[in-house]
Amino acid sequence: MLGCFCDLKLFLFQKSLFKSRKLYIFATIMDKLTPKQRHHCMASIRSKNTRPEWVVRRFLFSNGYRYRIHAKVLSGTPDITLVGLRTCIFVNGCFWHGHGVEVQGLRMEGEEIENSECCKIPHTNREFWLNKIRRNKERDHKTILELKEQGWHTIEIWECQLKPKVRETTLKSLLRTLNLIQLENQGAKFKYNCEDEFSLRAAEED
Repeated sequence: MLGCFCDLKLFLFQKSLFKSRKLYIFATIMDKLTPKQRHHCMASIRSKNTRPEWVVRRFLFSNGYRYRIHAKVLSGTPDITLVGLRTCIFVNGCFWHGHGVEVQGLRMEGEEIENSECCKIPHTNREFWLNKIRRNKERDHKTILELKEQGWHTIEIWECQLKPKVRETTLKSLLRTLNLIQLENQGAKFKYNCEDEFSLRAAEED
């Protein structure tokens, strides 16, 4: 009886050892890239002509809007520019532009930034990503201010707002915002800033 018990303990130990070895091998395979290779992979991620951009472009074109893309003559090189409406549209990735990330003042230190629902900051090399996202948010804020000073309307659309479940609502809100901007450009008066219409409509749906 004692021998059977010892054999069982040995079997369970070998099983746990084998399982640990499998996990170690799996982790080794997953972590086989060198820092240089990882840098190359991250750098190869598109910053232009992304899938969310194409979704917005197709919608605008199907509704009769004509636009320019990545106009370098404007601050921030907007993803989509509607020259006739003097409107710039930025289609932002939630991670790279820190959507919903809490920043109390744009010049706060990186460690002050906390995760949001759609922007999860990696724990690996966290300080680097915190500083990068902070700088991106600072640049975005500066770009919007510069465009407004130059007489341009600005609209920000987030990647998470173009997911299948909420895409239709987002695009309808965009269309309504553009209609309001067109009316404002023609001299219509509003009690609120029509540029805020897009964010207001999105908030209602939430």
